[in-house]
Amino acid sequence: MSGTKDRLWGGRFEKEMAPEVHAFGASITVDRRLFREDIEGSIAHATMLAKQGILTEEEARTLVDGLGRILEEIQTGALEPDLRWEDIHSLVESRLRELVGDVAGKLHTARSRNDQVALDSRMFARSSIKEIVSNLASLQRVLLDRAEEHLETVMPGYTHLQRAQPVLLSHHLLAYFEMFQRDVERLQDCLRRTNVMPLGSGALAGVPYPIDRQFVAERLGFASISRNSMDAVSDRDFMVEQLSALSLIMAHLSRFAEEVILWSTEEFGFLVLDEGYSTGSSIMPQKKNPDVAELIRGKTGRVYGGLLALLTDLKGLPLTYNKDLQEDKEQLFDAVDTVSSSLKMFAGMLATARFREDRMRQAAGGGFSTATDVADYLVRKGLPFRQAHEVVGQVVRRCLDLGCDITDLPLEELQRFSPAFANDIYSVNVDSSVRARDVPGGTAPNRVREALQESRRLLAATESWLASS
Repeated sequence: MSGTKDRLWGGRFEKEMAPEVHAFGASITVDRRLFREDIEGSIAHATMLAKQGILTEEEARTLVDGLGRILEEIQTGALEPDLRWEDIHSLVESRLRELVGDVAGKLHTARSRNDQVALDSRMFARSSIKEIVSNLASLQRVLLDRAEEHLETVMPGYTHLQRAQPVLLSHHLLAYFEMFQRDVERLQDCLRRTNVMPLGSGALAGVPYPIDRQFVAERLGFASISRNSMDAVSDRDFMVEQLSALSLIMAHLSRFAEEVILWSTEEFGFLVLDEGYSTGSSIMPQKKNPDVAELIRGKTGRVYGGLLALLTDLKGLPLTYNKDLQEDKEQLFDAVDTVSSSLKMFAGMLATARFREDRMRQAAGGGFSTATDVADYLVRKGLPFRQAHEVVGQVVRRCLDLGCDITDLPLEELQRFSPAFANDIYSVNVDSSVRARDVPGGTAPNRVREALQESRRLLAATESWLASS
């Protein structure tokens, strides 16, 4: 079945394609994944052709029945896509001809592979966006559950990976909720431009038949139809957008993975990973490695690579379709698979991890993390902030020399740096520091409770969107 008779072209050719050229140019190993989209699109197309009187009702019924059988054969494994065919489109049409005879040739009326592959790609991209949003929502749900569980757990916040100020663990976790919420909204916005039906554009100029594009769009669940046939067959912006959004998801996962890796070290000791999400060493029996987090961090590069590869493919293409565009699907398929599995793995890893509240609290009070609060204390006593900053810096220098914390110094010594110090300075601690950040978006417990409630509302809206889309 590898001759020209099984390809969707060949009448102009006398010579058989070289086997190595067929293997080089075939995309069946990649686009076989689009069999469902290809068949569903063909069924809608055949139905429309009969509605418009381009095919008879009997011809359309024969085609639709044959396509349904092919779908069942591929799903059950009775028909295995392989290199006998150039692509998924030639497989479907070739098998359809075997099942129903010459009427199979009428399926391609008013259609080109160019607008057909654009249709299949958009249908896949559309469904994969919803799949990724669903996985994001699942991870967000874990984040909210863990944040609620640790609503008032204190930990150190960092800048430059140096202890900076105390924060709540729940506040830290909700920071990632915000990142993933932006990812959800980006994908939802991307879907709006993806959900455009290109079929009816033909090879590039439209088709000379009285087709009903809107009918096909409605049958396939598209919100609109493309406005320009030349753009429709060559547009891959929707893929670039999706790969860009997926790259940002991986960036967020990778940042979080890096913190999980750090937190699970003996040096930090903030987090204990479940053994089901850890591995050991082939030589060091004591090791417990955060391989899931490390793999997620490592897989980020391949998603970035897919985005760059597609952008590079597109950068020099004249209108309209060019064979270069055959390379687009592999990038998207791999990125969707990578992001989907990474989101699921991270959710499971986070849900089963144990946070060590004692180690977090101990670390939150170290490294002079309340130094800014001491400066704010002096501001409330009347000092300008810059002067207060200078005073506290000198106090910290003294503490470093003595090997103690600020509140370990007696009041008399503190007053050598500023007479504004009084006994109430000893009430400054990690808990008062956290409570003091009582502004919208701050880490104070009541503000985090408000943020948690709002995050639950946002998650419910996403779940409602998924249910209705």
